[in-house]
Amino acid sequence: MCDAPQTRWDVLGKRMNASQGRNPRRRSGLTTSVVQCRNCNLIFSNPLPIPDDINDHYGIPPESYWIPEYFQVHDDYYSHIISTFKRLYGLSSAGHLTEQEKLRALDVGAGIGKGMIALERAGFDVQAFEPSQPFYERAIGKMNISSERIRLGGIEEMEYEPESFDLVVFSAVLEHVYDPSASIVKALGWLKPGGIIHIEVPSSRWLISKIFNAYYRLIGTDYVTNISPMHPPFHLYEFGESSFHLHAKRFGYQIAKLDPWVAETMLPKKLDPILKPIMERTKTGMQLDVWIRKKHLTCA
Repeated sequence: MCDAPQTRWDVLGKRMNASQGRNPRRRSGLTTSVVQCRNCNLIFSNPLPIPDDINDHYGIPPESYWIPEYFQVHDDYYSHIISTFKRLYGLSSAGHLTEQEKLRALDVGAGIGKGMIALERAGFDVQAFEPSQPFYERAIGKMNISSERIRLGGIEEMEYEPESFDLVVFSAVLEHVYDPSASIVKALGWLKPGGIIHIEVPSSRWLISKIFNAYYRLIGTDYVTNISPMHPPFHLYEFGESSFHLHAKRFGYQIAKLDPWVAETMLPKKLDPILKPIMERTKTGMQLDVWIRKKHLTCA
């Protein structure tokens, strides 16, 4: 993200390819080193696990991830994305887009197509792609997404007309791709000047990770809980706010909005009243909500 040399990386510890539990020394499995860039706080594994085929990582039927209710698209699904985009794009936040306001959106890593459905309901002309064949097939066969609107494949192999979208959405996607920097740059090429990219990613400052890492050190191990480098859901990266600020300087776009989100603690709910306010005050929540704006060209 910031193009820092390897000399700027700190080793945080090691991560197992399975649940580590309370005492990883009692578990068996493969491990890889987890490092953090001192420049931009990006966290990733080194070496990075790359499959022979993307479906070795993500070719799992959606039913194995979620309960049947997941396949329902509620009225408020993507509502935050749609309302925030309208505000940043200078549109009325209320109601359906008019024909005069008809905008094009691209959903990157569309999954089973729930985001596409929500965007279409709001009046967007939506295109998408999905690298996982089972998810792609469910989008068409179970969610009734038109095969003309969704493609099978990853961002590396996708091509669209330059400057053809007003909104590009990476919703819980960028942490899964192997080159997040190149993915953002490629999406900027598809975006109209003044257009918006929305990115939702795990935060490298998440308080709960820090608590677990402290526990692992306390019991005398060098394990960390960051990312999940060799097992589903294969989070390859955690991002810092500076990951995007420094990347924006490198590639000439604007950070229109960047918010840390508390989201979940993944601990017993009785601890939420204590931990969530702390995460809110210290900006150490689980996720980052990032909004990128492509700059308009100016004449000298």
